[in-house]
This record gives sequence, C-alpha cells and structure tokens, in this order.
Amino acid sequence: MVKYFVESPHTSEECPKAVDEVLAMGTDVLKQYDFGCMAGVHTGWVILDAENESEALKVVPSFLRSKARAIALNKFTPEEIKKYHEEHDE
Repeated sequence: MVKYFVESPHTSEECPKAVDEVLAMGTDVLKQYDFGCMAGVHTGWVILDAENESEALKVVPSFLRSKARAIALNKFTPEEIKKYHEEHDE
C-alpha cells in the first residue's frame, strides 16, 4: 500500500452534489475528508492508503475525478536525503 494525498477541487455550484456523492459512499468516507468550502475554497482533501492512484481516486465523486489528483507520499530518512543530494548536487 502507498499513502496518497487526494485533492478534489469543485466549484461552489458543484459543491452540494459533491458532498452528497461523498456521503453516498458512506459516513466512513465522509469522515476521511477535510473540506475548505466554508472558507470559500471549494476543495476536498483526503490522505489514505491505496494500491495505486486509480484506487485512491475512488473516494472522489465520479463527476469530479477528471479534475482531481492523487499524489503518492513518502518520507525520507536522513540517509536518503544525503544520498539524494550527493547524486543531484553539482
């Protein structure tokens, strides 16, 4: 499994339908979401574990998936950072 950050932007007009579709996926899915809608930023965010990007995007309402993105996340150890710099510094 890979940890993904899923970002699902939508317009204020799409907002009611988006929230309804997330709720239709179940209250467990709704609880995973953080929304910026009340602050005027019509976007939903989720961090979840999934097998791949396509699986991660399944938490996004189908009519919004073409605008959504799923970003694979990782953490670095100090050794990995050092190795990266050694390989990429000029």
